[in-house]
Amino acid sequence: MASLDWGYDGKNGPEQWRTLYPIADGNNQSPIDIKTSETKHDLSLKPISVSYKPATAKEIINVGHSFHVNFEDNDNQSVLQGGPLSQNYRLHRFHFHWGSTNDYGSEHTVNGVKYSGELHIVHWNSAKYPSFAEAATKADGLAIIAALMKVGQANPKLQKVLDALSAVKTKGKRAPFTNFDPSILLPSSLDYWTYPGSLTHPPLHESVTWIICKEPISVGSEQLAQFRSILSNAEGDNAVPIQYNNRSPQPLKGRTVKASFS
Repeated sequence: MASLDWGYDGKNGPEQWRTLYPIADGNNQSPIDIKTSETKHDLSLKPISVSYKPATAKEIINVGHSFHVNFEDNDNQSVLQGGPLSQNYRLHRFHFHWGSTNDYGSEHTVNGVKYSGELHIVHWNSAKYPSFAEAATKADGLAIIAALMKVGQANPKLQKVLDALSAVKTKGKRAPFTNFDPSILLPSSLDYWTYPGSLTHPPLHESVTWIICKEPISVGSEQLAQFRSILSNAEGDNAVPIQYNNRSPQPLKGRTVKASFS
C-alpha cells in the first residue's frame, strides 16, 4: 500500500491503514461515538465565532476519495475563534463524508446513531505555525467544525457545491469555486461538543480540536446521490463512484467530551 494508495474499500480501507500509519491505533483517534450521558458541560467554553470572507473561496478539487473546496489562507480574512480555542484558526478548506446508504454516512455518531453524512470545515493555527502542513502535525495545529447531516428536506444551501461537482467528476480535476461563505452550511444553533482527536483519514495526525455541532443540518436523498456520483478514478479509466468515505468511530481511551451546553 503506497502512501497515497489508501482508500475506503477492503484492500486499502481503514482496517489496513495501521500498516502504513501506526498512529491509527493511537490514543487520540477520530471519529468517536459521543455518548451524551458521559459528556461534561464545561462553563468555561465560549461560543464559537466564524468570520469567513466569501472572496477567499478558491477552487474545488476531486482528490479521489472525496472532493475539497479550498480557500486562500495566506492572511486572516477567514477565521474561527472562541469555543475551546485560545487563538484564531484560519479557514483552509471544507469537505464531506457520506455513506453508500442514506442512513449510514457520518463519521461521528451520537449515542451509537449514525447520520447520513458529515461536513468538515478545516482550520489551522496560523497564530503559531507558518503553514497548514506544519500545523497539521502539531497537537494544537488544527480545528475542525463538524456538522452532522440528516436525510430529509433538500438543503438549498448545499446546491452551489453540488452544482460544481460536474466540473470535477474524476480524480485530479479541479475547477474555480469562488464567492462562497461556508458558514451558511452550519446549523442555526452553534451549541457544540468538543474533544481532542485526529484527522479521520491518513496521515491520521492527532492534531485536531474537534467542534461538533449538536444540531444536524438537512440533506436530501437526491443530494446524497450526487455526492456518491463523483468518481475515484482518473479520466479515461473505468468509472468507480465514491460510494462511501467514512471511518468508523474509534475508542475514546479516557478522553473527555465537553459540551458547551447543559
